[in-house]
Amino acid sequence: MTPKGWTREQLLLAMNLYCRIPFGQFHQKNDQVIKLANAIGRTPSGVAMKLGNLASLDPYHIERGIKGLSGASEADREMWREFHANWEQMTFESERLWEAYGLSTHDEPTEAESLSEFSGPTEAQRVVKVRIAQRFFRRTVMATYQSRCCVSGVAIPELLVASHILPWSQFPEHRADPRNGLCLSRIHDAAFDAGLITFAEDHRLVLSRELSEATSNDVLRECFRRYEGKPMALPERFRPESRYLLSHRTTIFRS
Repeated sequence: MTPKGWTREQLLLAMNLYCRIPFGQFHQKNDQVIKLANAIGRTPSGVAMKLGNLASLDPYHIERGIKGLSGASEADREMWREFHANWEQMTFESERLWEAYGLSTHDEPTEAESLSEFSGPTEAQRVVKVRIAQRFFRRTVMATYQSRCCVSGVAIPELLVASHILPWSQFPEHRADPRNGLCLSRIHDAAFDAGLITFAEDHRLVLSRELSEATSNDVLRECFRRYEGKPMALPERFRPESRYLLSHRTTIFRS
């Protein structure tokens, strides 16, 4: 008989899965849903229902009038709050559990493999946390934007970057926060990091004067001028935080 109460470990794994897969794949036939269900002794339908409960807590879905299931528990709400209060730590905990339950794939290096190159435990642990945050952030941003550049629509993974709105080095507390992420093509990521482009409050692409005046180059016209003033393609969840975009416009963008 399937247990009724979800443990903290199970909720950590469910929240991790919520971040791993696109919103439209929260169903009982999804391979990853089935794999997690088998690992924690629950049914695929039960895991799918839990993902729906978590979706009901997402402010972006609420704003758009998209409702998940209505059965979110107080434990679900607390797990949601914990992740949003400390993405890096909760990412670390949930990813370690993901590995412990044998859910990692071949393209996800284990913690032991990551630690093997370092002799000092403190430094090793710090580096492992950073690597896990990087991996989690990229995977979540890619899933959230369905692996498409939010400016150009390019959908070739090798040409895409999970770009940080607030710089990685200056804002370590937001390194794993998917609301600090944009899926951009490599050329748009480079321009965004350099402050040559930004996004207005209504999410429309804004070009710096330098880039806007570079009209003699076909590549620049094709990659930037044709998208100027057009809104980015917003993700299905973890909408980019308006405060982070404001910070980019006011401190990084070269108007």
